[in-house]
Amino acid sequence: MSRLKFLQIALFAFGVVFCLVYPLAIIWPSGWAWHDGPPTASHYFMMIVGIYATLGLFLIRASRDPLAHRSLIEFTIWSSIVHALIMAVQSYSPGAHMGHMLGDVPALLLVAAVLGGLTYGAANDG
Repeated sequence: MSRLKFLQIALFAFGVVFCLVYPLAIIWPSGWAWHDGPPTASHYFMMIVGIYATLGLFLIRASRDPLAHRSLIEFTIWSSIVHALIMAVQSYSPGAHMGHMLGDVPALLLVAAVLGGLTYGAANDG
């Protein structure tokens, strides 16, 4: 299987996961939600859910022709790295949830690493 096909699969899979941020926060709140109580108790969290669900839908759409959507993929890579680094630093602040170091921080870095490797590999193959 080519790197391009793996990239298509990864984009689709990560797109689905991004659409599932809300259920992940219900199942594993210490790894995905930054507040106590239900996910809807935080306006900030619901804003993030909306942004990630939208990004997820666009990643699913980009999975059909990844090289034509390279800027969206690069945005996903770099925004995931920045988001993970900020969350990693913030998880060490007093009262923060260290569960993020096992939940969304590594998940975001995984997204960046997989999409980065596959995107740049697929672009160099063609």
